[in-house]
Amino acid sequence: MNLNPQSKPLPIPEAELADLASRVPTPFHVYDAAGIAASLGRLQRAFAWHGDFREYFAVKATPIPAILRLLASCGAGADCSSLAELVMAERCGLSGDMVMFTSNDTPDEEFAKARRLGAIVNLDDISHIGALERCAGLPDLVCCRYNPGPLKQGNAIIGKPEEAKYGFTRAQLFDGFRILRDKGVRRFGLHTMVASNELNPQYFVETASMVFKLAAEISRELGITFELLNFGGGIGIPYRPGDVAVDLDAVGDGIRECYRADWESAGLPRPRLCLECGRMVTGPYGCLVSRVLHIKHTYRDYAGLDACMANLMRPALYGAYHHISVLGKEDRPKDHVYDVTGSLCENNDKFAIGRVLPELERGDLVAIHDTGAHGSAMGFQYNGKLRCAEYLRTAPGKFELIRRAETLDDYFATLVW
Repeated sequence: MNLNPQSKPLPIPEAELADLASRVPTPFHVYDAAGIAASLGRLQRAFAWHGDFREYFAVKATPIPAILRLLASCGAGADCSSLAELVMAERCGLSGDMVMFTSNDTPDEEFAKARRLGAIVNLDDISHIGALERCAGLPDLVCCRYNPGPLKQGNAIIGKPEEAKYGFTRAQLFDGFRILRDKGVRRFGLHTMVASNELNPQYFVETASMVFKLAAEISRELGITFELLNFGGGIGIPYRPGDVAVDLDAVGDGIRECYRADWESAGLPRPRLCLECGRMVTGPYGCLVSRVLHIKHTYRDYAGLDACMANLMRPALYGAYHHISVLGKEDRPKDHVYDVTGSLCENNDKFAIGRVLPELERGDLVAIHDTGAHGSAMGFQYNGKLRCAEYLRTAPGKFELIRRAETLDDYFATLVW
């Protein structure tokens, strides 16, 4: 029985993954530098028509200096949402308008750090105008985040915009920009982010049109000029075999038409257009390599790995699908059904439920696909689990350690005995 004949190519050749696993302990995350750079390049080319486009990579997706430096060398900035992410961007040589700070429920020290770094501050709430002014002073350029509420449909990860904790309402935006204008701010940006892992290219075109029209209306009413329009991120990736990647050229072409109709026709000056994609840039170009520890036969068949949801929690958190390849057995019949699990004391510690795979044995290597974003970054230490090592493939057959594995000494370091 071959219930699921579909396969999915690995971002790194199977033989290279197996060779690396023969030399270093599993589990580990590994990323392909060439794939990541090429993905960013496709996004940038889709907006080459504008002449002033910038991708601010969402640091939260893959917060590793080697990744940030790679993307910065290709022209990307950093989208930061916390103090640690700001400091990481700074240490990677990013500052000024190469950094966008989009936070919520923001501590004073984080506003202050963003200001010292010269980052573009993207305010999440009208009350944050006073908070930023009090603790750090208002910068020359201030951006505000729009939550369209019921005017725009969200999706499963972020949820309905009207139930999300993020952003200004429409009415608050007019009041907020009026307050900023009257306080002497002269440079303005508008931002929104209403979906995550969306595969419909038209969704992003519609979002851009919404932002163009709203910014144009605010400009007319308040007499201000927007020099930055950020459409957020949320471009999804094809996690499942058969899923179709977002056509970035279609997104870019669609937004170009909206720009002409909704912005240029109003005679408004050219703004910088921005995205803050994370998942799309790095997600498909990473995988989690793990080894089968046990095969258990009870009411179901279980394949227990040396990785657990501390290494990849998306399946447990969202019920998300991640494809699994069995190295060296991809050509064998997929005629066994397994729950693929880890060793945490939680029943939802499962990478897959009822997954059809080749017959597994102790010692088999598996590669869990599409962990290049929101994989290691969402890790945790429940049950005293330690973060695994991470590697970057810099050339065929060549890998660099970019995060060492945690040790028990790391885990115990903050405890008072």
